[in-house]
Amino acid sequence: MSHYAGPNTTNEMKLPPYEQYPSISDAKIVLRQIQSFDIHDIIEISFYNGVRAATLEQAIEMQAKIDMDYRNGSSIHWGIADPLTDKIVGTCGYYRGLDQGEGELGCVLLPQYRGLGYMTSALSSAIEFGLNTIGLKRIWAITSQENKKAIQLIENLNFIKIKDLDGDEVEYELRQDLRITE
Repeated sequence: MSHYAGPNTTNEMKLPPYEQYPSISDAKIVLRQIQSFDIHDIIEISFYNGVRAATLEQAIEMQAKIDMDYRNGSSIHWGIADPLTDKIVGTCGYYRGLDQGEGELGCVLLPQYRGLGYMTSALSSAIEFGLNTIGLKRIWAITSQENKKAIQLIENLNFIKIKDLDGDEVEYELRQDLRITE
């Protein structure tokens, strides 16, 4: 397993874990590793396999599983931090498919930070990292058909609907001809 996290100029996959946990920033956000002291702030948005944490203990257990998935090379999960306060306001990352050259992009944001541009910046940075560092050939996202804000967000980031799934879920994929590049 490679531990290189620089720009991927070859066709070789650069899967996690990396020598240093990737931290990515722009004027709006910092994507960084979630630390134990962050957990209390994100209990309400702590998820693992679609299950939400109800207690601090469950959130700690979920974060331990997320950290293990990263060390096993099957995912990368960032906290979305406000650069002025370093407070985690949401999370995003790739949760499946890395071993096959693709990644399911997921995200969640604390309600009081929605509509302020945090997630657009975070997902743009995560997409760029997935394409240019990991070397993903396909990026997809799944959401419910009722989640109009998520659909608007990913469509604005050049994802297109590719299929309806069971229940009310829908799958979107990053358009290959419009991918974000440096």
